[in-house]
Order: sequence, then C-alpha cells, then structure tokens
Amino acid sequence: MIADFAITLGERILIFLRSLGEIGLLFRKVIKEIPDRPLHLRLTVEQIYHIGIKSLGIVFVTAFSTGMVMALQFGLGLEKFGGKLYVPKIVSLSIVREIAPVFCSLMLAARVGAGIASELGSMTVTQQIDAIRALGTSPIKRVVIPRILASIISVPLLVALGNLLGILGAMVVSVSELGLDPMFFYQKILTTLVVTDFLAGLFKCFVFSFFISVTACYFGLNVKGGTQGVGSATRGSVVTSSILILVGDFFLTKLIFIVVGT
Repeated sequence: MIADFAITLGERILIFLRSLGEIGLLFRKVIKEIPDRPLHLRLTVEQIYHIGIKSLGIVFVTAFSTGMVMALQFGLGLEKFGGKLYVPKIVSLSIVREIAPVFCSLMLAARVGAGIASELGSMTVTQQIDAIRALGTSPIKRVVIPRILASIISVPLLVALGNLLGILGAMVVSVSELGLDPMFFYQKILTTLVVTDFLAGLFKCFVFSFFISVTACYFGLNVKGGTQGVGSATRGSVVTSSILILVGDFFLTKLIFIVVGT
C-alpha cells in the first residue's frame, strides 16, 4: 500500500514538473513572437474587457469582504491586549503587500484561468487551432499573446482596485464595530503605507498574471481526449496556477525584502 502510494505520488510530481517545463517552453515562444507583426490590438482589447472589466465583481467581493474580516479578527484579538489602535497599520500593510495580490490573483486564476483554458481547449478539440495553422497564422500570435497581454494589463489594475476596496472594508468595520475614528484610521494609513508597499504588491501581480495566463493557455492548447479533456485541462490550469501563485509568493516576498530591505 505504501509503495503504491509512493509510486503514484512520484508520478504526479513528475507530471507536474513536466508541465512546468512545457509551460516554460511556451513562455519562451511567446517572448520570441511578441515583437512580430501584426500586433492584433483589437483582440487584446477584447480580452482586456473579458479578463478585466468582467472580473470587477469578483474582485470587489473578495477584497472588500477580506478587509472587513481582517479588521474584525485583528480588532477583537488585539482589543484584549489594548492594541486595537494598531489595527489600521496592520491591516493596511497586510492587504497591500500580501492579501490583495494573493487573494485576488487566486480568484482570477479560478475565473480567468478556467475561462482561457476552456476556451482554448474547445478551439483545440474542434480543430480551430489547426485551422489557424493551416491559414499560415501562428496560434501563439493570434490566440495566446492577446490573452497574456490582457492579463498583464488587467491583473495589476484589478489588484490595485482591490487594495482600495480592502482598506475601505477594513475602515467600515473599524468604525462600526471597533469604535475607531475614521479620520484616525485614514491618518494611520497615510503614515504607514509608502510607495514601495504598493509597488511590491503590484510587482507580485505582474508575475502572477504570467502564472495565470501562460498556464491556462498551455493547458488549453494541449487538450487531449475530446470534450472530457477540456474539463481536465480547466481543472489542471486552475490547480497549477494556484500552486505557482502560492509558492511563488514566498520567493517573490523574499526577493522584495532582499532588494528593498523592508
């Protein structure tokens, strides 16, 4: 039993590592073909609408509710030790540096990544990708790059909005449930947050946008097994991109502390 489990686990790890290698190869192709013409700006704008504008609702709910919960948890916990006044500083730093980039990216990996993987998977199954190649056009240039560029533009902007919504949600709870003065909360945020805090979070989002879009495109383009494979590719895209976001967050945080020093 233990031997079978170890063999199965090893196979899954090898499959995951092989997928990471192939995702890296796809990323190399994308970097190579981005400068080539045509640019397909119209397709990129369409993807910005689908990835960015249509994700506003889920970002609003995620960021606002997370800010409310964090303020309530920290407030009730610190109140026992007389540290309720530190809630604005702790919550705002946590949201801007970690919570908003990671949580919003995970939600976008579920929504955007699944959408891209299923859409490209359906195109692969119905041989639309093969038709694009037959017409002498690169699928990377026409299908993959617009989605990656749209993700690079949309994800950091959505997370920047998530920062504001998360802090706003924390302020609402701090005022209504913890009894803090709104001007005190606002002034604490101004004296706590600096530009590097926002830039650190946005840098993470920039990297996470590659994790989401490139991974989703890889799984969508490599669907096997007909329509059933589309579901497997969608699931694989969400799981892989989520793992990359969570693991990558540690190394990015370590890198930022090494470079910035705070």
